[in-house]
Amino acid sequence: MLDKYSAPLYNGFKRSNLSEGSAMSLARQLVLFENGAGMPLPSGYGPRRPGRFEVARIVLAKGSLDTPERERFVRGICEVYTGVPVVERLAVAHNRIEVPGSESVERIKRGKRTLVVGELSPKNAVWRYGPRSTVYDHEWCFSVYGFCPYNCAYCYLGAVPGIWYSPAVRIYVNLPEIVSAIDRQATAVGRPVTFYLGTLQDGLALDPLTAYSTVLIPFFAGHRYARCFIQTKSADVRRLLDLEHNGHTVVSWTLSPREIAERFETNAPRVGARLAAMEACAAAGYPVCANFIPVVPCGDWEAQYLELAREVLDRVPLRRLALGGACMKHRAIELLEARKGKDNAISSHLAGRASSREGEQAFYSPGLCDRLFRQIAELAERFAPCRAVFDAGHGGTLALSFRRNDSYALFPN
Repeated sequence: MLDKYSAPLYNGFKRSNLSEGSAMSLARQLVLFENGAGMPLPSGYGPRRPGRFEVARIVLAKGSLDTPERERFVRGICEVYTGVPVVERLAVAHNRIEVPGSESVERIKRGKRTLVVGELSPKNAVWRYGPRSTVYDHEWCFSVYGFCPYNCAYCYLGAVPGIWYSPAVRIYVNLPEIVSAIDRQATAVGRPVTFYLGTLQDGLALDPLTAYSTVLIPFFAGHRYARCFIQTKSADVRRLLDLEHNGHTVVSWTLSPREIAERFETNAPRVGARLAAMEACAAAGYPVCANFIPVVPCGDWEAQYLELAREVLDRVPLRRLALGGACMKHRAIELLEARKGKDNAISSHLAGRASSREGEQAFYSPGLCDRLFRQIAELAERFAPCRAVFDAGHGGTLALSFRRNDSYALFPN
């Protein structure tokens, strides 16, 4: 039975074409959340080892075992890695866990085999990205993970201060507090607002371990204002496919041509597996996007990216395709060149420089990708009506939004 609080929400969800059972479930869940019961950590699921993440050490940091619920959750994750040492550092914050190594590349390599579990202050977990730009919709970002188990040579995360000093892969166990912070911010804004998961992590790589998607996606599905944009390279989307998302979560994959991915995205899921995951999520009704950022000018790169765009557009009904060059801070460039040498395809095209709050940035010279942008825009029009938006900053970024169901909007409602 629905009470007087959940009945209006149920009626609203029914108008959104959700099934009766799904509408009732989401209405009850959101009422519980708004009445202060909060969202629990996932339970009753089977944690699985994520692909491409070989763990050599687990560190339980401050906050990881503070409540019986957290301890149950954390111990379940540890049990997946039988034989892997588990070290308790319960007085040390997650970003103070030391990763040994004299060289930065060595430390990052070890960090990508170190799993740290701890808590993140909600003040740091949800932050304002800025007003909606001509290319990006999200105004807020949030973190439930830190860093990434993959090993892309052009990655900027290793240069982020908190990760530079402690380059370990992290899971934050105070998920209910983080979700509450998202709710407060979205409610305060009072209109649909997008929260981005993918700035300081891969948004799905650790979901086999945590099942966080089973909390986050239903939460956004039932929220009046909060919408979610997940950026990932993961190919494991099994948990997402049976969740009621109400079109309120977009999943976006970063892609590179296969030959370039093999050289610059070692340890990341194969491009073919990512495309299959995109197809599966699109079939489940999720708005799906593709991200060709950064474009890597390597070999016959223009022909390779054009062919990749053709394959993606042929297989997936995209909502958006974004293309852009590299924009890297000096530490990220140092890491790239330590891995690939100073004459690599990215460094050799970094020309412009500008200062920002985070320090000096380098980016591709303007016009480098213009011909590719035009070719892909012309190709995209053959698949579906699309609207192009170009941002000339940092060497140029192009976003192609496709008309689906008579709308160019990223979210259906």
